[in-house]
This record gives sequence, C-alpha cells and structure tokens, in this order.
Amino acid sequence: MKLSQFVYELPKESIAKYPTENREDSRLLVLNKKTGEIEHKIFKDVINYFNVDDLFVFNNTRVFPARLRGIKEKTGAKIEVFLLRELNRKQRLWDVLVSPARKIRIGNKLYFGDSETLVAEVIDNTTSRGRTLRFLYDGEYEEFKQALTDLGETPLPTFVGRPAEPEDVERYQTIFAEYEGAVAAPTAGLHFSKILLKRFEIKGIKTAAITLHVGLGNFRTINVEDLTKHKMDNEQILVSEATANIVNETKKNKHKVCAVGTTVIRTLESAVTVTGILKPYEGWTNKFIFPPYDFLLPDAMITNFHLPKSIPLMSASAFGGFKYTMNAYKEALKNGYKFGTYGDAMLII
Repeated sequence: MKLSQFVYELPKESIAKYPTENREDSRLLVLNKKTGEIEHKIFKDVINYFNVDDLFVFNNTRVFPARLRGIKEKTGAKIEVFLLRELNRKQRLWDVLVSPARKIRIGNKLYFGDSETLVAEVIDNTTSRGRTLRFLYDGEYEEFKQALTDLGETPLPTFVGRPAEPEDVERYQTIFAEYEGAVAAPTAGLHFSKILLKRFEIKGIKTAAITLHVGLGNFRTINVEDLTKHKMDNEQILVSEATANIVNETKKNKHKVCAVGTTVIRTLESAVTVTGILKPYEGWTNKFIFPPYDFLLPDAMITNFHLPKSIPLMSASAFGGFKYTMNAYKEALKNGYKFGTYGDAMLII
C-alpha cells in the first residue's frame, strides 16, 4: 500500500477539541469487517456486541506531563520542550523535542519555572529524535521527577487545536492507567468508564491489560510513499504471564478477544507466536501494521477516527480492511462524527 492511499479531506471542525461530558457517551460507529455493514450507536452500546467470557484487552500505560515551557539562556527566547524518553536516570538524560529547534545548539542552557526551578543543558542535537538534554539537578531522583511533574503540562496533541486545561489532567488518562511512561494517551481506552466496566463484570465479560508506553512514533510524519520502507520508532511493551494466559484461554475456548486500540493490536501481534499463542514478553517493539496484514489474535478492535496519513489509521485499516475502513470514515464524516484524540469511536467486528 502507498501513503497517498490514506489521504482524505478532514475539515478542522470535525476534530474534537473537547471530550464528551461522560466517557461512555461518545458516538460509536460499528463496522462489520466481513460485510462492510455499518451501524450507528452510542459507545455504551458496545457491551451488546459481546458475551460471557469474551475478553477486552486494554493498554494500562499512564501519560506523564511531558510538555515543558521555558526560556533560553542569555536571549530569554521562549522554548518548548517535549519529553520523549528517559535515557539515563542517574545522569538525568532525556531525549526531547525542542521548538523552535533551529535556535538551539549544543551547550545552550534552558531554564524552566518562575524561579528557574529546573535547568537543562543541551548535550546532543544530532539524534533522529531531536535533542538530548541533561537536567542539572543535584537533589534526589524523586524530587527531580516531582519537579518535572509540577512544571509539565498534559501533552495534548497539537492537532486538538488548544492548550491543555486543568480538566485534561484527568480526561487525558484512561481509567485503568497505571504504569507511567507514555507521552500520548491510548485514545481508544478513553471511552471506558467505571460504570461501563461494572456492566462488563456483571455480564461476565473479562478484561486484561498489556502495557505499551506510547511515544511520538505514532504521530511521526511518514516521508516515504512505499510504506514498506517506513521504520517505526521503538516503543516499550510488557505482556504479563497472567495476560498471556487469559488471552490464550479465551482463544482456546472460541471466545472473542477485543483489542482496545492500535497500541494493543501492536503489542499482541509483537508477542504472538506463528501458531497463535501469546507469550509473556518485556522489551521493545517497532512493529508497523498496515494493509494487508493477517492478524493472529484479536477478533475485534476499538479505535478512534484518526487523521489522514497517520499510522493508527493504517493499523485500523489493516484490521477492518482498507476498502471498508475508508468507506466507514466517509460515513463518519457525513454523519458528523468527531475525529482525533477526544473524538468518537469505531468498533470493528
């Protein structure tokens, strides 16, 4: 498949700026991947498509406040730093993106906080990920992380079109967020509420979790027309023995496994054997899923409506079928669905 096949016209007004008041009240488009049939529902109706002992697999990563605003030494120029990955805990080294990047050089010092609470020095600007910073902090590690948390902002994607607000601290986390490490939320999970999960429990629908710490690789611009030539960034994943066991048991007993989001799809498909057995795994994945792709584990998936030419759109199309998925996107636009992080959802069954 080619990059140009994933281009479609997305009006700005179709991108959600805010979430629904209640998580489970977003709209839900249901796509049958075998027939292409489409239904229009409310997200809380998702429970009606699953039965006793079916399994939902969530991503329990937790987003940390990755966006820092500060100034450059001497000039006082405003800069924005987006924390990507901690490289060395002891040395306080981080991979970051800096904006505006053209004004930052090795050796520059950057100051964050009203009283210069944090100081960082640029030690490398040649990495493919942007820059490497060393934070000059002599206190205990826990104090340093608390300073980052206090100064950081909720890292809403720029396409949302507004700065983060206090309400985003809670709404840009899933209710099952547990292990901190993501710079973007696994958005399909944002639609689940405690009430909906209680209804799952009452009906006998099971749940399990994997961890994939979402990086900016999912949002990185693809610069090649031939998708086979695109290389994904590595992202850290964890599949526990308990999750592997329940997924394998569900498949063995012919019940459905529903992956909640493209991050879960990637994790499951990164840790499955060629015979369809999920193995416990802790490490990294750079798996890039795009059509055509033969899935070994998930029977259904939940996903948001993603932006043109985006990696999550390609992964969803691989699961739902390119033709049917792109047609569903046309129907969603025609029917006023909201797209993006805080947008509506699609169930592919």
